[in-house]
Amino acid sequence: MKAALELAREAALAGETPVGAVIVDGEGHIIGRGRNRTEERDATAHAEVEAIRDASRELGDWRLEGCALYVTMEPCPMCAGAAYNARIAKLVYGAKDPRAGACGGLFNLFMEPLDRKIKIYGGIMEHECREILREFFEKRR
Repeated sequence: MKAALELAREAALAGETPVGAVIVDGEGHIIGRGRNRTEERDATAHAEVEAIRDASRELGDWRLEGCALYVTMEPCPMCAGAAYNARIAKLVYGAKDPRAGACGGLFNLFMEPLDRKIKIYGGIMEHECREILREFFEKRR
């Protein structure tokens, strides 16, 4: 999560909503990194999607079975779906998102009868993850 927080700080410096994500393989190595780039690129350039794309390039395969996604904010529906489709085994997030979170904040996509399950862990380094978001939006107001 510390590596994801560093990416969130990079996003904030670039004027992006400060969300960072990393993908870790089964041996604990970071194989994918991403930060929000929606202002720079487009609406799909969320940190999780960027990390999934990076990890897929690293492995040479879109299937990220056995991998874990660490992200500083609870994934939205698009990103939760991308993690599911990439066959992520474990999703770990920091700050809950009651407005758009799809892992329990607004609703839980993974409570649906899907053919694969993802282990979800929320609230990891929550204070640090929430604080970077609070500071960013406080400065913008």
